[in-house]
Amino acid sequence: MARTNFDMLLEAGCHFGHLKRKWNPAMAPYIFMERNGIHIIDLHKTVAKIDEAAEALKQIAKSGKKVLFVATKKQAKDIVAEKATAVNMPYVIERWPGGMLTNFPTIRKAVKKMASIDKLMSDGTYGNLSKREILQITRQRAKLEKNLGSIADLTRLPSALFVVDVMKEHIAVKEANRLGIPVFAIVDTNSDPKSIDFMIPANDDAKDSIEVILNACCTAIAEGLEERKAERADEKAAKEQAEEASEVKPRARKARKEEAPAEVVEEAPVAEEAPVAEEAEEAPAAE
Repeated sequence: MARTNFDMLLEAGCHFGHLKRKWNPAMAPYIFMERNGIHIIDLHKTVAKIDEAAEALKQIAKSGKKVLFVATKKQAKDIVAEKATAVNMPYVIERWPGGMLTNFPTIRKAVKKMASIDKLMSDGTYGNLSKREILQITRQRAKLEKNLGSIADLTRLPSALFVVDVMKEHIAVKEANRLGIPVFAIVDTNSDPKSIDFMIPANDDAKDSIEVILNACCTAIAEGLEERKAERADEKAAKEQAEEASEVKPRARKARKEEAPAEVVEEAPVAEEAPVAEEAEEAPAAE
């Protein structure tokens, strides 16, 4: 079953591309026609690409890996923050910090610095500082929170990037390509899809267009997380059953061992009488 349909994408305005004079020839296979100087995107291909991307995202989430959402353009910020938070995924909606992927350890140091400031505020050390020092630290904390607060839980490199507007986020795409991290992206008619692993041809400027695509992708991620949760619960139940079974076997063996001596005692006299009888029969023959 398709995660989206033609009518849903049409209503959201996903079919509107850029002006004909601003197009990228590499997007020609995904352009349906040109009307009034504007390229129209083939939504049938968009539906297929959304399903393909959503299935791949589902498998990534099911394996317990993280997807980093990147969208710094004004009309996409709030939507991306809302959808990524709903599925507990990291996101960047302010400025892309250069070297965030290629120089990840340095970014982690900045995040740890934010945590150390929080510790100062909680343990009472903060109160011993002067007003000027407090103001400087507060401003530094606010700046770090704005730029890196959404990736505070990202302890390792993400397994995939989801980008809105490839042209604007070209630095993030280049870093991901350099590290071999797969890139999912909404690609408009003015962008080059060659550097994108899972491209979704659609309007990347309209708020409704971005929202309908993110809905489909984030729903797939949520499904992957639920399946992972169910699998882990099944594994835990199977492990508990195996442990119970392993405990029952020693008990059964112990019970058998405790019953064994009583049987031996009953059979012992029979085993001793047989030789006496044989000796009694053989005695006259010897005389």
